[in-house]
Amino acid sequence: MKQAEIKELSTADLRERLAQMEKDYRQLCINHSISTLDNPAKITKDRRAIARVKTELRQRELNNN
Repeated sequence: MKQAEIKELSTADLRERLAQMEKDYRQLCINHSISTLDNPAKITKDRRAIARVKTELRQRELNNN
């Protein structure tokens, strides 16, 4: 998910996406600990995408106050 796409979404949509992304990330980590993944770099990509969404939510929170 690119930064431009994140900025276009509403805050409620971002929160929903964040919850789903975190759930998927946790499941991916569990699967990776059990057996290796085809693409272990996906863990890093997902973690960074979660950070981008959290950063955007925090910026919106600070701008509204």
